[in-house]
Amino acid sequence: MKEESRDVFLSLWRKYFGNAELPISIFFSDVDAQGVAMTTESGPCIVDMLPRAREGETLSFSAESRICGGARRYLGFTAGVDMPNFEYFLSYGIPGKVEGERYKKSPELVRESAGYSPSFKAPKKFIVFKRWDKLSKSDEPEIVVFLAGLDVIAGLFTLANFDEAEPNAVISPFGSGCSSMVYHPYLELRSPRPRCVLGMFDISARPCVGENTLSFAIPFPKFQRMVDNMSESFLTTDSWKDLRKRNGASS
Repeated sequence: MKEESRDVFLSLWRKYFGNAELPISIFFSDVDAQGVAMTTESGPCIVDMLPRAREGETLSFSAESRICGGARRYLGFTAGVDMPNFEYFLSYGIPGKVEGERYKKSPELVRESAGYSPSFKAPKKFIVFKRWDKLSKSDEPEIVVFLAGLDVIAGLFTLANFDEAEPNAVISPFGSGCSSMVYHPYLELRSPRPRCVLGMFDISARPCVGENTLSFAIPFPKFQRMVDNMSESFLTTDSWKDLRKRNGASS
């Protein structure tokens, strides 16, 4: 992306959100940005590795990376979750065999829910997680993800609705942490009116983030509009300034 576009956002972000944490940009690439380890083994949750990206390290993953089965599915590397008895795992389990997470009432409901999740195939070999200020000219962000406290999330939510008449410019589908940051936002990219995705309600993933932290994932065309709107929005008002004063993280 153009360096001036990257820097314009950085300037506006500091002006209106102070020292609030910078977002992570996500995009698919044919180039391995990190040197990923290749393995067929299941591995850790993607959310558990996000602190590294938040601190400025670039992460990339492929179908051969050591990541959990859910991430393989929601990053577009497999058509489904490659896990035996997954419908029991997500519901009440199988005594002596599978411990259930009890996120759905029954295995039947898990199977039915799958019908509401269209397939998503990774368009390139690697998916890259890169903090915004680390972007280079060759990078083309597709999703921009903020991990932030409630006041910053409130600001992003309100900005997302600034140029929208219809009240649902932000959605919050049930799903894993990685699905709210990658899968659902990428589905929104197919829409003529892409919406933002509020997430990180995944009980299993929440220990990996702060207790008051949520995710706010924005398809890039929508993100560009939000940046363009910042200087004529509520961010210039005393109401927002008052909120920033009480929140040291965004002052």
